[in-house]
Amino acid sequence: MVSGPTLSPISTAAPGQFPQPVRPRGATAAGSPGQLSAEQQAVVAQLAVIDRHVRAHEQAHLAAAGPYATSGPSYGYTVGPDGNLYATSGEVSLDVSPDPSDPEATIQKARVIEAAANAPADPSMQDRMVAAQAAQMEQAAEQELAARDQRAHPAYGSQDPIDLGRLFSRIM
Repeated sequence: MVSGPTLSPISTAAPGQFPQPVRPRGATAAGSPGQLSAEQQAVVAQLAVIDRHVRAHEQAHLAAAGPYATSGPSYGYTVGPDGNLYATSGEVSLDVSPDPSDPEATIQKARVIEAAANAPADPSMQDRMVAAQAAQMEQAAEQELAARDQRAHPAYGSQDPIDLGRLFSRIM
């Protein structure tokens, strides 16, 4: 999930690396996998799959966001029956504000943000909302650019002030 830049960054993995689930300080494991019940082992296996999926999802956002990521991934954790922490939610904060320097720069930025929001194979509802916001930002910047071009070239789109018939009669 991507979000705005309001959250404090928490870097839990070096780029391209997916750390293994960790045991919280002071926690003791419920025992080795052989000591967990079959139900607990199934929960641990499911949590491990979710952990890998969440980390890959957030890494996809981060890799596509480029300079507009304002933090590394931050994760929400669940303690499994084995005492280890498993990432079960996450987010990458992005700078989703328009580029004040130029509408063309805003258009490029919006395209990168939209691609970053849609980077995972399964974008969340929040990801889709960020992508839609980026598309709106791109459209607004395109309108601003068109208005600026119209002001710079006011004759653009208006009737040609030169009488072509008179011009041709002078040439011939």
